Amino acid sequence: MSLEDKQLQCSDCGAEFTFSAEEQEFFQSKGYTNEPKRCPACREARKAQRYGNDSYGYKSRRQMFPATCAECGKETEVPFEPREGRPVYCSDCYSKMKLNR
Repeated sequence: MSLEDKQLQCSDCGAEFTFSAEEQEFFQSKGYTNEPKRCPACREARKAQRYGNDSYGYKSRRQMFPATCAECGKETEVPFEPREGRPVYCSDCYSKMKLNR
């Protein structure tokens, strides 16, 4: 079956874009049954919005909070805000404690 380029309308911005024969073959090879709803620019913008804003598609780095390890006293950073009265451990001490469970 010979595929031909198709003109589609973007559901986000309303612009017309081409769904090329090559893209259609790729969609078929992946088992996708639906045509794309968004133009390439809106697809990229949506990916950036969903997966982080850097150009590599990685999520942006989590906010880290300074803490002092309750076991060894080493200064460390943790991905949560430490609460008063709750011990916080550096990665080394946490790993040791986890193994001893």
